[in-house]
Formats: sequence, C-alpha cells, structure tokens
Amino acid sequence: MEEILNDTIHNDELEKFEKKYNEELKLRGTVSTTTQFEYAWCMVRSDFKSDMKRGISLLENLFASHPEGRRDYLYYLAIGHTRLQEYSEALKHAQAFLEIEPNNQQVIALEEMVKKRMEIEGLKGVAKATGAALVVGGILGLGFALFKK
Repeated sequence: MEEILNDTIHNDELEKFEKKYNEELKLRGTVSTTTQFEYAWCMVRSDFKSDMKRGISLLENLFASHPEGRRDYLYYLAIGHTRLQEYSEALKHAQAFLEIEPNNQQVIALEEMVKKRMEIEGLKGVAKATGAALVVGGILGLGFALFKK
C-alpha cells in the first residue's frame, strides 16, 4: 500500500496526459471518461498539492456523472486525499468503497493505513501542543522570576 501512496509521476508522462486532455477539450468541447480518469490519476500522483487537488476535483466530477465507475473513483479519491494528508476525507471514501465491496483487501489495507496515519498525526498534534505549552509556561515562569527580583 505504501508503494501506491508514494508512487509519483514523471513530468513527461503528466504532460502527455495533460496534452491529450486539453486536445479533446479543444476539439470536442468535452473529454472522454477514460481521458479524464487517466489525467486525474496522473494529477493525483504529482508531487504538487495543487495538481493533486485538481486530480481529486476531476475524480469527483467523474464520480458524480458516471455511476458505473464509482467504485474505482472512490478508491482513487481515497488515495488522493491520503496523499494530501486529508485523512478524514480519505477514510470517508475508503469506507464508502467498502460498502460496495466489503471484502476488498486492498481497500481494507488502505483504510487501516489511513487510521494509523490519523493516529500518528493526532499524537504529533498533541506533542506539538504540549511542547508549545511547556515553552509558554517556561517563558511565563522566567518572566515571573525576573519580575520578583
């Protein structure tokens, strides 16, 4: 699962799918489902958050307009949100997928990984808050000590 989450796309491959997407849009005024999906998946695997967000937006559009592919779109939405560290959204999509296909081991593994990352991030948040409180407490304590002199 880590391999899928850490998979990034090379710029030349991204440019190839972007070109195909834009050509279809220019020539027909619309883009095929396949082309939109391919481009969205490329964007989700980008190193840039803005690209990832654009890819998620394209996948959300596909999800809303093409019910036959919803299972796949949910999976890739979960991957995209996980890559963006938007774990609540990722978990929501993984759980929606599991409502359709409850025994999918790949999505079960993704769901477990998202929960683990949420827990780790939560612990990091607590550690940061505790550290900040200690710093503030130290500064206040020092201030009071200096004030008493």
